Amino acid sequence: MKNSTLLLVLLLCIVNASLYAQDKLKIKYGKIAPADFDLSKHQFDTSVSAVVIADIGSSNFEGNNKGGLSLSFKRHTRVKILNKNGVDAATVTIPLFFNNNGEEKVNGLKGVTYSLENGKIIETELEKKSVFKDKYDKNHVAVKFTLPAVKEGVIFEYSYTVVSDFFFNLQPWRFQGEYPVLYSEYEVKIPEIYNFVFLAQGNFPLKHDVEHTRESYNLVDSEGAGSSSRGSFSSNAARHTWIATNVPVLKWESFTSSLRNHISKIEFQLSQVRYPNSPVREYMSSWTKTAEDLMKKSNFGEELTKSNNWLNDELAPVINGASNNYDKAKKIYEYARDRFTSTGKYGIYLSTSLRNINKNKSGYVQDINLLLVAMLKQQGIEAYPTILSTRNHGYAHELYPLLDRYDYVVAYAVVDGKGYFLDASEPTLGFGKLPLECYNGQVRIIYPTLAKAFELFPDSLNERKMVSVFVRSEKPGEWTGHFTGNLGYYESNSVREKVKSKGEESFFKSIQTSYTADWTLAQSKIEKLKEMDAAVKVDYDFVLNQEDDMVYFNPLFTEGYRENRFKSVERNYPVEMPFKTDETYLLNFDIPADYTVEEIPKSAKVNLGEADGFFEYIIDNTGTTIRLRTRVKLNRTYFLPEEYNDLREFFSYVVKKHAEPIVLKKKK
Repeated sequence: MKNSTLLLVLLLCIVNASLYAQDKLKIKYGKIAPADFDLSKHQFDTSVSAVVIADIGSSNFEGNNKGGLSLSFKRHTRVKILNKNGVDAATVTIPLFFNNNGEEKVNGLKGVTYSLENGKIIETELEKKSVFKDKYDKNHVAVKFTLPAVKEGVIFEYSYTVVSDFFFNLQPWRFQGEYPVLYSEYEVKIPEIYNFVFLAQGNFPLKHDVEHTRESYNLVDSEGAGSSSRGSFSSNAARHTWIATNVPVLKWESFTSSLRNHISKIEFQLSQVRYPNSPVREYMSSWTKTAEDLMKKSNFGEELTKSNNWLNDELAPVINGASNNYDKAKKIYEYARDRFTSTGKYGIYLSTSLRNINKNKSGYVQDINLLLVAMLKQQGIEAYPTILSTRNHGYAHELYPLLDRYDYVVAYAVVDGKGYFLDASEPTLGFGKLPLECYNGQVRIIYPTLAKAFELFPDSLNERKMVSVFVRSEKPGEWTGHFTGNLGYYESNSVREKVKSKGEESFFKSIQTSYTADWTLAQSKIEKLKEMDAAVKVDYDFVLNQEDDMVYFNPLFTEGYRENRFKSVERNYPVEMPFKTDETYLLNFDIPADYTVEEIPKSAKVNLGEADGFFEYIIDNTGTTIRLRTRVKLNRTYFLPEEYNDLREFFSYVVKKHAEPIVLKKKK
């Protein structure tokens, strides 16, 4: 993982910062004045539709009536709507956790909208009937509400408390979001009996203070029949406070895998509980223990360790004729890929039994790929499930087994000592290929007693493309040519999907319409379209009718870079490309006998950094033929924000050079 997006692990014992009381914003619910509507003294992006004036939260452990401690999370948020597009900010979702042992509850929820009319503040209170609850899954619900009377210019605020008996569920805090935040504060007070690992992320600077205190906790233990016992204990505690001011909006930028990797936030993972006079209880598992647990789960590994003999009859004709283990594995993979339909991705756990998935011939990504593992194992091929986090989902944590950071499962097969990652949920993928979204850093291969780390970075992918164009003119006013394109693997898959969706004729029609002049295509074909392991080759002849006295034409025809991929002047996040690039274009142009060359571009070559890539444009006029070779090569996929200007200028030069025309003049 890279510098600007690393998850920084901050342990309680190593935090050292200073925070002064005067830095804290004094704001109270219900206390608002007309002057508060004027935000002109604050600096923020005025193009946004809403601005968070203050977002203040705290988490504290308190004694409960069950003889233990509960978490109390309080939040107070105040927002101003700047225009009509900002009304969405008034819809609030409060996530809650529950299981068989209890549920988190929202207490003291209140909200109000303020409008300023003729110098007077009008208040509209949130009504209880506007608050409702949605269930997401077997462990998660959400309380939702929308503040009333929201419109351009109003200020609204809300506050609530979440009480939780799940002491492991210390609430995270986001300092950054889709609206700018003028002030954000989060205070967490943790008694020493709990040891949490802090996971901080983001580049925006936070003020952080820690103060050590001595706290008393009063406990009540209800014993039934109206009786109860009371007790108390004291404990050292650490009070952490984070403050961020003038936080910019989180904006999408091109070639960003996921904004989740860059948002400024703090999260917590319970590591240990150390009750007095009791042994230490470990809550953060190791990867070894996690692998063992996963392989015992009924909706993950248990299905793979069963005797799945019911697969034998189905796979017998599939592997018929396989001469070795590689052929056998490839046939099984192609069978699963071609006969099972993916209904999308939905986490890492099975949605039903493998037998049902096989019967239905459909399932989620994890269903199909876990079934593939079972099929391979059943036929004597060493195979294991592999969990990963896709690019859109964000980075998984490299050190800790935080399974909610994973959203995708693929198969890993070992054949004759060589490993292959397989994804049978994608109909255009060849053996040993994965979707681009899977190349997002560390993955974990789940062995029976080991979760082995493996790196899948975009830098391991090199997308090579070679295009050759030959043009000649055998009679006045008519140019004929031939196009040959040997595409990169992932561009080939894109072609396969387009052809499957709309047909080959439509594919070539779109090529013809991309030419700016009067072009006609003929003898068009796509080779290796159904060979999923190979890159495709696109071939076609073309005819151009051209009789102007002066002819200006782009020697790259439909190829080349037409616009800069990096238009923004500034860059906040790293550039994350999906693969390395190596694109070569060759032109052999026989100068028509009835024309002379008036002007051709000049040859040029520029480097990107010392060895990060290069661009070359080599052109030559022999008097009868113009030959052009241009190549764009990028040797890495990840560029830090401070490297952005060089990358932007590099592609700006490429676009400018690719736009330069060859000028021909008709002989008199």
